[in-house]
Amino acid sequence: MKRGWGAWWFLWRGRLACVSPPWPTAAAALRAGEAPAPQMRAFAGRGADLARCAAFVLGFVGVAAAQPYPYKPVRMLSAEVGGGADLAARVIAQRMAVPLGKQVVVENRPGRLIGDMLVKATPDGYTLLLISSTIMFAPLFGETFYDPIKDFAPISMVATNPNVVVVHASVAVNSVKELIALARAKPGQLNYGAAGTGSSIHLAVELFKQMAGVDITRISYKGAGPAVNDLLGGQVQLMFATAGSVMRHVSTGRLRALAVTSARPSPLAPGLPTVAASGLPGYEMVAIYALAAPARTPPAILRQLNQAVVESLADPELKERYLTSGMEAASSSPEALAARVKTEIATVAKLIKTAGIRAE
Repeated sequence: MKRGWGAWWFLWRGRLACVSPPWPTAAAALRAGEAPAPQMRAFAGRGADLARCAAFVLGFVGVAAAQPYPYKPVRMLSAEVGGGADLAARVIAQRMAVPLGKQVVVENRPGRLIGDMLVKATPDGYTLLLISSTIMFAPLFGETFYDPIKDFAPISMVATNPNVVVVHASVAVNSVKELIALARAKPGQLNYGAAGTGSSIHLAVELFKQMAGVDITRISYKGAGPAVNDLLGGQVQLMFATAGSVMRHVSTGRLRALAVTSARPSPLAPGLPTVAASGLPGYEMVAIYALAAPARTPPAILRQLNQAVVESLADPELKERYLTSGMEAASSSPEALAARVKTEIATVAKLIKTAGIRAE
C-alpha cells in the first residue's frame, strides 16, 4: 500500500461504523413493539469505532505536519528564460539542493507578475522568489500590487551584477571625470542607450546624471543587444552595460571602459576603478539578485534556507560559474538583505521623483 493511503483505506473500510447510525433498524423495531437494545448497543460500539477513526486520522495529519522541512521539492519562481534573473536562479537552485536534501525547481513566469505570485503563495517555505532589481522597483512605477518590504520575507543575497561605463572609441574621454566635463560642455548632445524603463542600466545612468549634474539624452531600445550594437556603430556615444555584453569589445579597442558602477572594483572588469573613486564620490548602482519567501514564513525555515544559500555560495565552483556568467556571488543575512532592499527602494523612489521617470 502506498504511503499516505492508510488513513483513507481505514476510513473507507470503516465508513459505516464511523458515520452510519442504525436509526432505520431501531425505528422498525419500535414500530414492531420490540426493544432496540441490540441495535443501540451496536451503535455504541460504532461510536467507539468513530472515536478510534478520528484519533487515527488526527494522528496521521499530525505526523504529516511534523515532517522535517523540506519533505518535498521546493519551487523557485524566476523571470523569463534567458535573462539574468533566470540564470542566477538556476545556478543557486541546483546547488541548494545539496544542503536541503530536496530538489529546487525553477519555474519561469512573466516578468514583474511573479512578485504577486509570491504574495499569494502559502508561507511554508515551498515557494521562493528570485528577486531582481526590476521586481524590487516595479511597485514604484505602479505596475504591481505587492510591497517588497512588507510582503517578502528576505532570505539572502545571491549575486550582484555591476555595470561598466563604456564609451565609443571615438569619444575623447579616458575617465569618468573627463566624461562629466564633456557632458557639461555639451548638454543634451551625448546619447546613451538603455533598454527597459526602471532597469538597472537605465537607473544607473539616471542616477549618474543627477549626481553629476549633466544632461545626457536617452535612446530607448527593446533589448540590451540592439543598444550595444548601436554603441559599436557610433549611433550612441555611451552606455552603462553589463560586463558580459561589452568587455570583449573593450579588448578589441572598439569600446573604451572607464569605470564600474559598484562600490568596489569588480573581478568582472579587472583594473577598472569605481565611478565613485574616479570622479563621482558616493555613486553606486548595481543589479542585485536575492532570494525571498512569502511574509509570515516560519523563522526556522528562513534560517534553514539562509544557511543553504550561504553554504552554496561558499562553493568555489559556484562562484566561478557566476563570474563566467557576468555576476558576482554575494550572500548575506536576512537582516542585511532587508536593510539593503529598504535603502535601494528609497534611493530609486527619490530618483524617480526628481528625474520625472515614468513607466512606458
